[in-house]
Amino acid sequence: MATKTHENPELDMTPMIDVVFELIIFFVVTLKMATDKDESVRLEDGKHGIILTPEELPPSHITIDIAKNGRISMANVTMHGPEITQKIRQRVGKWGTDFPVLIRADWRCKHAAVAEVMNACTAGGVWKISFVAVQERKSGQKKTD
Repeated sequence: MATKTHENPELDMTPMIDVVFELIIFFVVTLKMATDKDESVRLEDGKHGIILTPEELPPSHITIDIAKNGRISMANVTMHGPEITQKIRQRVGKWGTDFPVLIRADWRCKHAAVAEVMNACTAGGVWKISFVAVQERKSGQKKTD
């Protein structure tokens, strides 16, 4: 019988490194999209509401920003009623109707923009809507126009 020689097998690490880099890119892009918000939105005072930290929010939540000029956005992408309804319906298909919709409306925006978002949520099948406010302003900050 022939004897087999045991060679030191080599493992090509290139595909594994490629996969790791792709995962890193995926998570960086996903994290950026999840944390994007309209920084121009200045929230109303809400000293008596419940306090939620980002860690307490379920991963299924949606945050919708409404700027002073009426710009409606999700993850800093401008949207309108039908697009919001479509996103809500997609989320309802995945999570059911039990997920929070958080509206970050600038305290100076017109109610028509807020009503558009609320109507889009209702058309998408979600009635559980919350408004985000600032519990306490940082020292030196004043609420101005």
